[in-house]
Amino acid sequence: MRILDALQRNGRLSNVDLAEQVGLSPSPCLRRVRDLEEDGYIQGYAAILDRRKLGFGVVAFVEVKIDQNAEGDLRFRRAVEAIPEVVSCFVMTGTMDYLLQVVVPDLDAYAEVSMGKLLQIPGVKDVRSSFVLDVVKHSTCLPLPKGR
Repeated sequence: MRILDALQRNGRLSNVDLAEQVGLSPSPCLRRVRDLEEDGYIQGYAAILDRRKLGFGVVAFVEVKIDQNAEGDLRFRRAVEAIPEVVSCFVMTGTMDYLLQVVVPDLDAYAEVSMGKLLQIPGVKDVRSSFVLDVVKHSTCLPLPKGR
């Protein structure tokens, strides 16, 4: 858990620095990291980018309702995977079937994604959008148990 916690906070730690932080020597630490990667606990490493500096000023959460059949569901999933502006897609309980997180430069770009892409997917019955005004908390770190 200490290795996972340290790496999720800083994936660029050298093995020597990681070993020091978690109280191991470098060789066993590296073996444990490789085991965690092979077992799927660590899925990958990524840089976290500043969306505003890159010109992505609009974040929308989009609730989508689709016709309930397996073919429509699979078609929707494949279509969403092909839309780069959709950065997250979740299957939901409740009144809507999916919750999407969409990141675009401006409202015109959002209109194109919404009307030109999402509403064009066969089987989409309803789309409702909410726009992010401010971010209070956004973390990629999981709340791992302490003390192990």
